Amino acid sequence: MARILIVEDNEKNRLLIRDILHHYGHEVLEAFNGREGLDMALEQLPDLIFMDIQMPVMSGLAAGEALKADPRTRNIKLVALTSFAMKGDRERILASGFDEYMSKPLDTRRLPHLITELLGGA
Repeated sequence: MARILIVEDNEKNRLLIRDILHHYGHEVLEAFNGREGLDMALEQLPDLIFMDIQMPVMSGLAAGEALKADPRTRNIKLVALTSFAMKGDRERILASGFDEYMSKPLDTRRLPHLITELLGGA
């Protein structure tokens, strides 16, 4: 079981991910914008973070860059969730420090496999 933080301002997306994670036995934390996600990550030190890219208050890119710059959180696995699916978006997001990228709508069958890949079966 892993501790996983979902940072997503869209309630339907957040609930979908939360339900899948609970089904697989993970502990789930939730934040509604990038600033809240950054603060929660620093406080809770999750194993993995699913981070929406476009959010109010602080973008997911800015929050992700701050997490990767901080020694306390730089090793937390970080997955971008985004509707950006144009050529070059994946590369740009991964270059900013994210470990993986999932475009929306989410492939819910891929989610548990991605967690296993990133956390080694946690």
